[in-house]
Amino acid sequence: MEIPGLGPVVEDEAFEGYRSKAVPVAVLGGVGCEFLVQGYEELEDQEDFHAAIRSFLALGPGALADARQAIYGYYLKVRGELGIELEVQIAGPDDVLEYVQLGNEPEVFRNDDGDGRIYVSLECECDWEPEHGLQLVFRDGSTLTKAGRYDGEVD
Repeated sequence: MEIPGLGPVVEDEAFEGYRSKAVPVAVLGGVGCEFLVQGYEELEDQEDFHAAIRSFLALGPGALADARQAIYGYYLKVRGELGIELEVQIAGPDDVLEYVQLGNEPEVFRNDDGDGRIYVSLECECDWEPEHGLQLVFRDGSTLTKAGRYDGEVD
């Protein structure tokens, strides 16, 4: 099977969806990412998936720059929840991306339990929260709706 924007995909039984070959993703610095697409075949009209994938692939590095404030907010939230000084001290939003290791397996899925929109979720590592990491979620592949603890949720 082929998904527009991703090319040929293969079934990934562990993920219960499809996996693409590596596709360069501009917002992640051009790194080749294997996309995981869930629920694609369950719908007759798959254009929402195609549009979200196109939008995500069209994002430039500036989208991450725009996300710095939200990511820094997550850092501050973790720091406040723990009530202790973290080993990682981040001066502000301009520095936060230095402490993030971006993921390379974007997951694309429909939010069947909520608004029915298509989301692209990216599991990342971050130096201040090694246990739960960082999840970046883009509604319709373009609008950041979450920068927080990785829990599989869209917000």
